[in-house]
Amino acid sequence: MIDPIHSLAFSIQASRGVYAVLVGSGVSRGAKIPTGWEVTLDLIRKLARLDGEECDPNPEVWYRGKFRKEADYSDILDNLAKTPTERQQLLRGYWEPNDQEREDGEKQPTAAHRAIASLSANGFVRVILTTNFDRLLETALRDQGVEPTILSTPDQVVGALPLIHTDCCVFKVHGDYLDTRIRNTPAELAEYPPEVDRLLDRIFDEFGLVVCGWSAEWDVALRSALERAPSRRFTTYWGVRGEPGEQAQRLIGHRGAEVIRIEDADSFFGAVAEHVRSIEDFSTPHPLSTEAAVASLKRYLPEPRYRIQFSDLVDGAVERVVEATSGKEFAVEGGPTPDGKSVTARVRRYEAACATLLAMATVGGFWAEEEHCMVWERALQHLDSATLSGGYTVWLELQRYPATLLFYVLGLSALAADRLRFVGRLFAVSLHDGHRGQVPAVSVLPASCADRGKMVLLDGMERRYVPLSDWIHDTLRPYVERIIPDDENYNLVFDKLEILMALGYTRHIHDGWNWAPVGAFIYRHPNREYIIAEIKESLSKMQDESTFVTSGLFGDTAGDCERSIVAAEKAFRSYISQMGIR
Repeated sequence: MIDPIHSLAFSIQASRGVYAVLVGSGVSRGAKIPTGWEVTLDLIRKLARLDGEECDPNPEVWYRGKFRKEADYSDILDNLAKTPTERQQLLRGYWEPNDQEREDGEKQPTAAHRAIASLSANGFVRVILTTNFDRLLETALRDQGVEPTILSTPDQVVGALPLIHTDCCVFKVHGDYLDTRIRNTPAELAEYPPEVDRLLDRIFDEFGLVVCGWSAEWDVALRSALERAPSRRFTTYWGVRGEPGEQAQRLIGHRGAEVIRIEDADSFFGAVAEHVRSIEDFSTPHPLSTEAAVASLKRYLPEPRYRIQFSDLVDGAVERVVEATSGKEFAVEGGPTPDGKSVTARVRRYEAACATLLAMATVGGFWAEEEHCMVWERALQHLDSATLSGGYTVWLELQRYPATLLFYVLGLSALAADRLRFVGRLFAVSLHDGHRGQVPAVSVLPASCADRGKMVLLDGMERRYVPLSDWIHDTLRPYVERIIPDDENYNLVFDKLEILMALGYTRHIHDGWNWAPVGAFIYRHPNREYIIAEIKESLSKMQDESTFVTSGLFGDTAGDCERSIVAAEKAFRSYISQMGIR
């Protein structure tokens, strides 16, 4: 039988934005936010202390004996504070951290809050309902770069945009702790204003539902809203610890809900978010759509009369990559610090988005003629144009990953066909690079291959000398297998491209550093020596007529090229010595 949490993850991933989340006090428990019962016990202790009595270890027993009735959160609160304003002030300290609690990490968003926020940031969850007064969800969402629409009063509900136009809505059905209209007493929880009921009716009718941390015991009006929902277009999933109470069981039966046994809210929502990400990572374009695009490209390439169709086809593929990588899941600011899991997941999402374009580029690079160059140059510039300047460094640098992948695939395919002039055109494509302004592509795209400090975060790359280079090598192998079927030859072509990149880099960077971007050739000594010897021999024999000169790869004359080789070899030796490569 399929695990229901897997079914939930598939449903959320396949129906982006269709599932709403309903969370109760159990979700905030890990943040040391007290439940209503815990607040009740604390209030009883304070009452007992005022009377000079000791009520522990059973405050509820003391209360029953003192007042001749059962302890009830709403009843006690209603008697202690007669107005909503007084209740707000009395309860405020239960939700806001003091200095010590803040230092201890208490009353801060939990793993559950952050997992829900992650699902929202990636567009999978757009509506969050909560019975909690705290602001942990809002904090977690803002940490992910999401500015939610908050609905906590009837007037806010009336003035809100339709849910279809809202990226993320947090509906606090019982209010916010800083608002005097919070709902606490039995009368307040028994019936909602018509505006609130109407919105709940729409949500429960139009959205699937994920329930967690809500007992359903006290919230009469919320139960009624669930019971009167006319249809079940989408499944209700209900996360429970132990056995659900009588009211929850009744709602589960009424909704035909799928019950998921959980250990706690943190592990539940963490698992859901992780499973959704995993499914998303493997959701590459359908092979038939990729094959159709490649077939069209092959038909357009040899015919000058199809120049416009060829351009439109490539431009369209590039635009789809840009759109796919512009969502919140590729944000560079906010959220937790990047780690191995998140970096690997993001890299794979980039690769999935680029799959069709890379398959096209394999053919396009191999058969590229002069009239095709401008289209691929424009493709590189378009992919690189969205680069931002603020945020986590690793996310900022990875924005260039799609352009880097295209750069590599076009270069590998062109080298396999001995089209050095086309590779030279790729190297010279003008890209924007911060304070330096417009610079040649070869001076920015391959440079991160040497940044071992960040790219060791990639899964399985922890001990690699050049982790990103090795990762790209393995990632692109399937794309160029048709034109470079032999693995040894693939390694040689890959190393040749990276050596030419390093030489092109030294040509354009004049900062006096003994540095050049290194690749897998740094530890594949025979390939490096063979390729450099080949280049030197061509320059020695052909001088300025060498194809390495006429292609403009790394110098305008044989002398320029030789100086680039000297600088690059010096950088290679320095890196080999520094890393202890044998």
